[in-house]
Amino acid sequence: MAELRFEKWHGTGNDFVMVEDWDGELDLPADLVAAMCDRHLGVGADGLIRVASPAVADREGLEADGAHAFMDYRNADGSLAEMCGNGVRCLAKVAFEHGLVDATELTVATRGGRKRVWLDVDGGHVRSVRVDMGPPELELDRIPMAGPAGSRFLAEPFEHDGVTYKATAVSMGNPHLVLFVERDPDQVDVHRIGPQLEHDPRFPNRTNVEFVAPAADGIKLRVWERGVGETMACGTGACASLVAAGLTGLAPRTASIHFPGGTLLGEWADDTVYLSGPAERAYVGTFDADELLRVWKATQ
Repeated sequence: MAELRFEKWHGTGNDFVMVEDWDGELDLPADLVAAMCDRHLGVGADGLIRVASPAVADREGLEADGAHAFMDYRNADGSLAEMCGNGVRCLAKVAFEHGLVDATELTVATRGGRKRVWLDVDGGHVRSVRVDMGPPELELDRIPMAGPAGSRFLAEPFEHDGVTYKATAVSMGNPHLVLFVERDPDQVDVHRIGPQLEHDPRFPNRTNVEFVAPAADGIKLRVWERGVGETMACGTGACASLVAAGLTGLAPRTASIHFPGGTLLGEWADDTVYLSGPAERAYVGTFDADELLRVWKATQ
């Protein structure tokens, strides 16, 4: 692999390197993904998304029947991830505007299952994207989180470093620990607490961590993403936090979800969570993958 074309996209500041590989011909090892996502030596992003066909998902043994596209998502450290709500909006817009699909209602295969996506299109341009993020999983063995199978961790005390939070564990295709904080999330030391809780031994696959407070029209939060760090927004984190806030009466089931990078709209209806928001392209570029990897490895 030498020169590789990419596009840089973001959903409310949650940014991605998007690589179109419809036929699944590229080899994207974890170290190359980490180099590409490095904000000092590479392109810089919260993760990498390979835009691929359903046939590629099928080859990987994933549910792809009836899908229009496959979102092959990698975290910034190169690890595979199940689902990304902001990323799937970006992928759907790329697939439509690049002519890979012509439908405005899509099904996208992911490692977290198939997701339905609706495009709001005006003059061939996608203005916003709505995603059926699926039902929340609350049973501990489905998250997964240590504890009796079938039990839940809802509005439970969660002590860390001398502070006790009210916490709820939720999976939206990936694990989340939602902590309700009594002060503005902007005042929370996310960069200290987040990585410690990401590796909490109760979460065998690690966990994403949300720091949530009520807002006038919904909730406000910051998120520490597993394998990434703090991000400007997180789609699955938005949904997990909306579910946790709804279960505890801190927010209605339809609410604005405010991140440092912008605002998303969440709707929890009929046991399914819908997420709506923008997806925007920042720029297009190319780089020498072999040279990037060589330079990046020399610094590790």
